[in-house]
Amino acid sequence: MEPKILIPVDDSLTAQATINYVIAQRIRFPRSLSLMYVINQEQLAYRMIPDFQLDMVKENSQKSGQKLLEKYRSQLSEVCFSCDLILETGEPRKIITNIANDQAFDLLVIGRHEGGGEIRDVLFGSVANYVLHNVRCPVLLV
Repeated sequence: MEPKILIPVDDSLTAQATINYVIAQRIRFPRSLSLMYVINQEQLAYRMIPDFQLDMVKENSQKSGQKLLEKYRSQLSEVCFSCDLILETGEPRKIITNIANDQAFDLLVIGRHEGGGEIRDVLFGSVANYVLHNVRCPVLLV
């Protein structure tokens, strides 16, 4: 039985580097992966958006998230990976942790943004740092 691997992504250079790493190391990964994008709930709560436009903003966020997942799936399928896509809305670090734990993933592969660091992570937190300390499965930081 192949291990279940979760790869959270966003639209950053770090996420693209993570996908590139998986492709470069494809012999080490099972052919089936799960890609996940979390629409950041806090960004949708921007105060200047009138209530009547909020549904449109949410719908566009869903479309953009799906398009991003499809882009990464396409890159991975070119080298014979198949990918399940997971699109969620909420606080990314908590959603990623919950999905990883609730769906019993065996490994989580996540990129760490450049320019971070231990002090910054302690003061401001980071998704990767939070996930690293709150999931039950091993985490591969790329």
